[in-house]
Amino acid sequence: MSIGHSLLPEFDAEMADTRKVLAEVPEAHLDWQPHERSMTLGRLATHLAQLPGWAVMTLGQDSVDFAPPEGEEWRPRVAGSREELLAIFDEASSNAREAIETAGDEVFSQPWTLKRGAEDVFTAPKAAVLRRFVMNHAVHHRGQLTVFLRLLDAHVPSTYGPSADEPDF
Repeated sequence: MSIGHSLLPEFDAEMADTRKVLAEVPEAHLDWQPHERSMTLGRLATHLAQLPGWAVMTLGQDSVDFAPPEGEEWRPRVAGSREELLAIFDEASSNAREAIETAGDEVFSQPWTLKRGAEDVFTAPKAAVLRRFVMNHAVHHRGQLTVFLRLLDAHVPSTYGPSADEPDF
């Protein structure tokens, strides 16, 4: 079994849980934030929706520069509706799944670098970047998003086990 195919069951399970949580984001509260230093609900949810797209960048490129000297610095996007949020996620996760499924084993061991202008933030094998900065990163922000949902008294779906709103899991 290829490396990509061995990662797909975990990827598919995490993406299914992520979509369930994103589907509960209340549109009326996209500008809400639990603390002044927190992201808004809309920004956090959009970031989570976009994260699978990092798999495409990771497997298809050797680096990404978020502040290229000769170009525009990356700016975060914020979806304006739940429909837009889910469309961003569906496209990103579909493209990511295809990239993981079709990448040859040799690709996963190649180095990948995150850059910010002249600075190399980190370099790691593409397999490690995929696990840590795509899938684990999404799990982290999905957990944050469920806390935001609870604070807004919105429905919190079960993910790894029951939730107060889905006790039968």
